Amino acid sequence: MKYKLIKTKKEYQSAIDRLDKIFDAKKGTAEADELELLSTLIEKYEDELYPIALPDPIEAIKFRMEQMSYSQKDLAEIIGLKSRASEVLNKKRKLTLEMIRNLNEALNIPTDILIQDY
Repeated sequence: MKYKLIKTKKEYQSAIDRLDKIFDAKKGTAEADELELLSTLIEKYEDELYPIALPDPIEAIKFRMEQMSYSQKDLAEIIGLKSRASEVLNKKRKLTLEMIRNLNEALNIPTDILIQDY
């Protein structure tokens, strides 16, 4: 097993093909180690070639609220007044540091998403 960083689409496809062949490798075997290494190399290549941008902070809040079946009233309890929650959701008010901390804790939204400009 000799691997190097994946730099071309041909190398990427070759790595994917090999990964498919050893996907069900038993833990503790040489193939399992190869699978882990290939997965890491493929992930690195994909992250560099196809980076995924962080979501808009307000859209992330709305999405998480929907997942948790939260209403604007529930959001108001997290960040302050109901009118403030409305302003935030409509992008008329920026998130404060305290709001970001509260949202991170209550909704488990990563702070690196919440601190982005919008």
